Amino acid sequence: MGNIREFKCTYSNSVGISAETTAGLGLEFPDAYMHSETMQILAKAIKAHDASDFVLLPFCRTVEAESMGAVLNYGDANTGPRAKDPICAKPDEVLALPDIDFSRNRIAEVLDACRSLKQQGENVCLEVTGPFTILNALMEPRLVFKAYRKDRDKMKEVFEKLGTQLLRYIEEGKKAGVDIFIFSDSAGSLDILGPKFLTNAVEDFYDPFLRKVSDLIDDSCIFLLCPKFTYAMVDTGHAEFIDHQLEPGIDFMQAMLSMKGKAKIAGQVCIKNVGVKLAHGKFREIKL
Repeated sequence: MGNIREFKCTYSNSVGISAETTAGLGLEFPDAYMHSETMQILAKAIKAHDASDFVLLPFCRTVEAESMGAVLNYGDANTGPRAKDPICAKPDEVLALPDIDFSRNRIAEVLDACRSLKQQGENVCLEVTGPFTILNALMEPRLVFKAYRKDRDKMKEVFEKLGTQLLRYIEEGKKAGVDIFIFSDSAGSLDILGPKFLTNAVEDFYDPFLRKVSDLIDDSCIFLLCPKFTYAMVDTGHAEFIDHQLEPGIDFMQAMLSMKGKAKIAGQVCIKNVGVKLAHGKFREIKL
């Protein structure tokens, strides 16, 4: 086991919702972020603007936290929803938060949008947010790190609770016809946590969570791990790359779709980099 490599995130495409993308759509913001019908319009507009062959939902990383009680600033056409005022000061308060109700509020609208877009013939991607990003919407970041440093066992309980909610979200996404689940955790990356805390997080959350994810993924879908966490898993000895030879020059998105039922977890390319080609046709499965 060596040092954890850093993946340099460029986000060369789909970096956000631009005014150019939303111009002429007749949508009002932030109301457009709240309803299935307007989410579908916005998702297809972003797809067309980026010349991609998939739709990606949601348009922020706050849906899960909001569904557990987080207070948000819903933003506007350019920024999207983001966390506002913390509602928890310690891990026990996070543990006391309600489970996500997938039948109501914005998360239900996201799932309905996924279902409708799939019925319209779209390749549907659903982004699932990791625990540190969720926690940053519920607690002040300094309190999260303080709690992890002082009481790792208690934070393991928090990770287990959040992991359970995310697994339920993936199950609901499967029912809605999601093709590709994308996992990101911008607040839990190497440059923020540092190697020691990230190694602990791999052991306490990412490894056990991804093993349960692997059990959920079937022929209908595939799970794309942010490359930052691919490196964290591989470089800490919790996963390895398994190479599959596909047609040289294949688009990564098409490679992902072709590997449904053949691989469960991928993680060599960020989905935000639209149009990336696998020059040598090497698709890298992440094997736990």
